[in-house]
Amino acid sequence: MIEATSCGGVVIFRGKILLLYKNYKNRYEGWVLPKGTVEKGEEYKETALREVREETGARASIIKYVGKSQYTFNTAQDIVVKDVHWYLMMADSYYSRPQKEEYFVDSGFYKYHEAYHLLRFPNEKQILEDAYHQYLDLKKANLWGSKKYF
Repeated sequence: MIEATSCGGVVIFRGKILLLYKNYKNRYEGWVLPKGTVEKGEEYKETALREVREETGARASIIKYVGKSQYTFNTAQDIVVKDVHWYLMMADSYYSRPQKEEYFVDSGFYKYHEAYHLLRFPNEKQILEDAYHQYLDLKKANLWGSKKYF
């Protein structure tokens, strides 16, 4: 068994959530949140920001930590157990461009109910739900975008 760690973001701009559509040789298709593997010497926050930037082109700031999800998958050699640490992030615009090298063919910002139904994996739907409720609480308290959270 191999243990792996990734970090990613629930990126929001003006109430809409950033998603990516992956199409890997027509075998893997679906909408996902941006995330990726922690590199040696990198802190989780740095990984999350770098991966969002690399996979979507979006410039974002971390507002707060949301939580961790876990999933397993099989490779030809082993079983991989992956922990993913998620951050609530605020983008500075609606700009995004999918990273073709990672087989992302589309990206965009979607309303919460659209994003929730588009997401392929139940664990990402749960993280989206948690993050969006935190976003709404911050917005209601006039703290969304406040420098207090940077």
